[in-house]
Amino acid sequence: MPENTVTRELAGKGLSPAGIRHTGMKVRHMKKESTKETYTISALAEEFDISTRSIRFYEEKNLISPQRTDGNQRFYTRRDRARLKLILRGKRFGYSLEEIAEIIGMTDIDIDEEGQITKALKFGKKRLDELRERIHELTLLEQDLTTFQDKIQNRLEELNKSKS
Repeated sequence: MPENTVTRELAGKGLSPAGIRHTGMKVRHMKKESTKETYTISALAEEFDISTRSIRFYEEKNLISPQRTDGNQRFYTRRDRARLKLILRGKRFGYSLEEIAEIIGMTDIDIDEEGQITKALKFGKKRLDELRERIHELTLLEQDLTTFQDKIQNRLEELNKSKS
């Protein structure tokens, strides 16, 4: 079976997939990136176009929990990858890291899928309400600015006519 990135990186450090802690996992090559079973920090950073430091930061905040090889190299499961994707989506939607942790169930160990969805809907509604209010405020600002622009444009035209 062809080697994948994790297998090559482990081999480069004198390790093998068998040397990975939690030995129930196998490292195997898959054609689609999203179906791989494990990922290195550099592979995830490249895939999501973020720095490895960002990934370590999310680890420090206990949003993701990579496993380690016997040589202490991080490796990430599909679950970690999915969580990272949710974290980045949450950031794009403007959620705080605390909100993201709550949405993905990090603050409530006993949360089930229904509870997770309910929390996501609650936070989504709150964010949509905030965005709608901001859009309303921006619309009012746009109207005020347009009115002001029209007034000063008219005044400029009056001044130019009086000079002629």
